[in-house]
Amino acid sequence: MSTLHTQLQALAAHVRDPAHHAGPVGIEERRLRVYRELVFNNLQGLLAGTFPVLCKTLGEREWQTLLRDFLIHHRSETPLFTRLGLEFVAFLEAHANPARPWLAELAHYEWAELGLQLCDATAPPHDPQGDLLEGVPVLSPLAWPLAYQWPVHQIGSHYRPVDLPAEPSVILLHRQADGRVQFSQLSPVLYRLLALLEANTHYTGQQCLRSLAAEIGHPDFNAFVADVHPMLARLHASGVLLGTRIG
Repeated sequence: MSTLHTQLQALAAHVRDPAHHAGPVGIEERRLRVYRELVFNNLQGLLAGTFPVLCKTLGEREWQTLLRDFLIHHRSETPLFTRLGLEFVAFLEAHANPARPWLAELAHYEWAELGLQLCDATAPPHDPQGDLLEGVPVLSPLAWPLAYQWPVHQIGSHYRPVDLPAEPSVILLHRQADGRVQFSQLSPVLYRLLALLEANTHYTGQQCLRSLAAEIGHPDFNAFVADVHPMLARLHASGVLLGTRIG
């Protein structure tokens, strides 16, 4: 068993990093090449499907170098193929690339679509017809407000930003009833409101708006509510807000 364990460890190290780790003694090169290509090509196929923009933006050579680095340096916390994209995001977040400072955020933005499609979270008990100001609004677990330092929705093979923008990019991902994921740009104020509602379990909509008005320094709370209330109604009509919490 000790010999088998040693051989398996040597094979794994070789498959991950053949340039620096020789294969196990006694296995011919032809067979080792099959293992190397099988692992790398499967990894490339899985991740290229999850991160098509990232793959195209980097180009084939840089993309394959990045995959090799991932294979060498990252140790996944899960064996599930559906979680591999999130493992890749975690790797990029842990290994900053000074030449591509937007890399991890772009990867997260691309992964989020798959993550939302796979999401099986359920909403708490709620009243679909509840008053969004007097009750506690419930944000759909299938609506994700996301904020990025880089303009991830614009990055591609023809645009690779160098300077960090003055304002973040705030985006709402919402899974529709038919399973499609809709992407919408948000204003900073609406993003902040949705973030407040996402974390909220007991404050009424009016209390959340009062907190937000104070946060942004709005001088007239009643006018602020009058401006925002129609927006809440549209979010409710689109399914982003489900109603108000029961219990």
